[in-house]
Amino acid sequence: MVKLDHAAIPVSDWQRSRDWYIGNLGFRLEFEVGQGGRDGLGVAALQDDAGFTLFLEQLSGPIQSGQAVYALQIDDVDDLHRRLEAAGVAFAVPPSRQFWGYGAVLYDPDGHVLNLWDERSMAAKG
Repeated sequence: MVKLDHAAIPVSDWQRSRDWYIGNLGFRLEFEVGQGGRDGLGVAALQDDAGFTLFLEQLSGPIQSGQAVYALQIDDVDDLHRRLEAAGVAFAVPPSRQFWGYGAVLYDPDGHVLNLWDERSMAAKG
């Protein structure tokens, strides 16, 4: 059996990223270390609803965004888009038909690409 258990995303400010992922996408804080990680900077471990852990690790050097794409399954892509847009969060691409199906594209505070989708919309509109 192979099961992806956790992944790390490099960030420029672990606290800002922690608050963004929790406040906008509903991740839960598992733990954080103020002086941890490879560069001795902070790390926040966030969990999704399935128990997958996402480490937000602050690095001292520049962050190269856009090189990796993360797909996040959510409850309702159209509803989340409305709520986040009303809160001032800008989307790169609003909910629409993409080459991979139906969803929206969002950038996190460091420019990492997040493809948002939900099962119902993907089946009906994808």
